[in-house]
Amino acid sequence: MRVALMIGSLREGSYNARVAHAMTRLAPAEVQFAISRIDDLPPYNQDDDKDQAPPVRRLKEEIAGADGVMFATPEYNRSVPGVLKNAIDHASRPYGLGAWAGKPAGILGVSVGAIGTATAQQHLRNILAYLDMPTLGQPEVFLQWKDGLVDEGGNIGEDSREFLGDWINKFLAWVRLHPRR
Repeated sequence: MRVALMIGSLREGSYNARVAHAMTRLAPAEVQFAISRIDDLPPYNQDDDKDQAPPVRRLKEEIAGADGVMFATPEYNRSVPGVLKNAIDHASRPYGLGAWAGKPAGILGVSVGAIGTATAQQHLRNILAYLDMPTLGQPEVFLQWKDGLVDEGGNIGEDSREFLGDWINKFLAWVRLHPRR
């Protein structure tokens, strides 16, 4: 199984990137995670749909080749980061030739705030519903960053390992329920 990993933060030391990488270690060995690069995408412009830039074509190929997509998003101003929305917009265009339709998705997010990334995740769920991406509903993963969430070795900390291990197993089962179209 191949899972595209979309990390909605470009920040060095991103909590979402750290958790997403650690989450991949909880999956069985036969699951391959591939980080989809989004930092090199130009700002979306519909005029470019007729001749998409090479980084856009690369992203669309990565999504098309994946069995599922795992999103790890921070929350900026009560929504998804612009860089993540830009990537989603690029890979959804031109209309009718998007890469997202039918791809099963899972969402998690980490924030220093007490509500985790609840509002950003709700906005992302709305976007993914429009794109025809069946999205895992439960359990939801709204994490507050705390010391020990990811240990020095890059693993999920002991206090969260069971919960996040359960989530990754349910996500992978969700992907298996929705085979590639």
